[in-house]
Amino acid sequence: MLTTLIYRSQLTPSDDVLPLDTLVETAKRNNTALGVTGMLLFDGAHFLQVLEGEEETLDALFSKISRDVRHQHVVEMMRDYAPRRRFENVGMVLFDLRLELPQTILDSVLRHGKLESYLAAEDRVFKFIETFATSERKARPDERFDATRWVLEPKTPPFRPPLPNILPDQMCQFALQPIVEPLGRTISSLEALVRSNNGGSPEHFFSAIPDDQIYEVDLQTKAYAFALAEKIGIGSHKIAINLLPGSLVFIPGAVDFLLEKVHEHNLSPEQVIVEVTENEMISGFGEFNSALKKLRAAGMGLAIDDFGSGYAGLSLLAKFQPDKIKIDREIVSNIHLSGPKQAIVNSIIKCCSDMEITLVAEGIERVEEWCWLESAGIRRFQGFLFARPLLNGVNDIHWPTFTV
Repeated sequence: MLTTLIYRSQLTPSDDVLPLDTLVETAKRNNTALGVTGMLLFDGAHFLQVLEGEEETLDALFSKISRDVRHQHVVEMMRDYAPRRRFENVGMVLFDLRLELPQTILDSVLRHGKLESYLAAEDRVFKFIETFATSERKARPDERFDATRWVLEPKTPPFRPPLPNILPDQMCQFALQPIVEPLGRTISSLEALVRSNNGGSPEHFFSAIPDDQIYEVDLQTKAYAFALAEKIGIGSHKIAINLLPGSLVFIPGAVDFLLEKVHEHNLSPEQVIVEVTENEMISGFGEFNSALKKLRAAGMGLAIDDFGSGYAGLSLLAKFQPDKIKIDREIVSNIHLSGPKQAIVNSIIKCCSDMEITLVAEGIERVEEWCWLESAGIRRFQGFLFARPLLNGVNDIHWPTFTV
């Protein structure tokens, strides 16, 4: 299938790099043999390349490019499919912005293209090329967040060791996972993740509950989370609990029950953050909003979990103005390699900054992910990179340390 792939990268500073003309001639021969069209723009430090060819061929070629030490910060910007090539000849064409004016470059690109100028103005590929050619400043990675400069050091958190079952005959257990601010080495809060009594997943626990009891059981389990927080001594730290929206809507006195259990276990309502996911449809916005008003009036915070994973996120954001948004792991996974993901997260950061909503990136597993997100302006993180959930306790936290 004919595929278009666009990536950007940065030239690796080195005395060993061959002249650009030589590199392009080699690429031209290789691309011609593969049936690939290449359009390369260079401004002296950054590359933008458009490749057209069969998808499997481009995948193999891009994988090779990503491993090439002459490139760094290789980011895929777009992948699309088309009935015909946008550009005429296979091989490689270089446009050097150091030697020609941007408009001259754009005119040359159009001459190589098969679209009329009025169509090219609406074509995403040409828009990428125009933006690169006319932008005066390209995004330069913050050298403080070069992933190779950071190591992770485990430290024991300031809580009591893990405990056995907290209450007699409890129906479930909880694993705690910290949300951290890595540069300040501070714990923002602890998320209480429900587990079955044999340590099974939330899905395993709830699968054994009759459908007509799901919301009631979901609410009741939070008593064990608060008891655990008291027993391990969370002090002034916050605890985040996950609630199905229906548990607030359909169970009478749900907020009063939560408040009762909070006080019973010597916590304050201000220490509790209620997380609701956007991937469950909220059937009654009016009832849910009434429950949230009571929740907030009692002092508890609200977070939207897995933001970006479902269809209701923007509606929830506009209607309920949460204290915190947790960006779904699917969006932040390998974000350092994905231009579309970077654009989405930058938009979320701008939106939440305007509304003074705290952002958390969840599911962080790689140093590269954390480095990109930290440099973009996110300060709170959750994921295996820093600490794994621990049944009835809090695991060691791995704090990043900068190496000179």
